[in-house]
Amino acid sequence: MHFLKTLFWAALAVIAVIFSLRNWVPVPINLWAGLTADVKLPVVLLLGAVVGFLPTYAVHRTKLWRLHRRIDNLERNALGAASSAPLSAPAAPDIAIPPSTGTVE
Repeated sequence: MHFLKTLFWAALAVIAVIFSLRNWVPVPINLWAGLTADVKLPVVLLLGAVVGFLPTYAVHRTKLWRLHRRIDNLERNALGAASSAPLSAPAAPDIAIPPSTGTVE
């Protein structure tokens, strides 16, 4: 399985390099106040992918952080409740004994 994962990433890297070499052309980007920047196309695409990935990654990491905090809090509460509870012998089960009539059969 590890081999397939490595093969996938290697193929993706080769495709990205081939795409970058074939499309290494300047793209004009209009900035504020009439300024124009000439940026290579693969750089623009990479920046766009990073800008799209960062908010999703931030939300994911925030949710994980909150869940880990909740789990730690619950574990601390459980350990605190378990350590403060006195140790006692288990209670005997209640067994219903029928009332005796006083006569032996």
